[in-house]
Amino acid sequence: MKITKQNAEHYIWGDHCDGWHLVKSPNLSVIQERMLPNTSEVRHYHQYARQFFFVLKGTATIEVDGQKIILHSQEGIEVPPLTPHQMMNESNEEVEFLVVSQPHSHGDRILVDEI
Repeated sequence: MKITKQNAEHYIWGDHCDGWHLVKSPNLSVIQERMLPNTSEVRHYHQYARQFFFVLKGTATIEVDGQKIILHSQEGIEVPPLTPHQMMNESNEEVEFLVVSQPHSHGDRILVDEI
């Protein structure tokens, strides 16, 4: 079956941010997410999941192990397991990005105190 945002499982997270499960299996997760301006997720890490964040639209800031990195449209970054990270939208525009996790990251998230 062809997957689109319109037929994918949708959820709301954080401060009115959106997510769509494009692939949801134990071995692989692909989620398209949308962050409103000036929003962020909580700083955390995963024990097992390796993640890849890829910006589709807008400019995102991601903090990885204490270093802030700016990701523009069509840029991405890999985050290994056990690495603290936090995705942020510090811009005045919406940001859309993909989060690819292998294995899936659900139930594998450990919160880290703010920097």
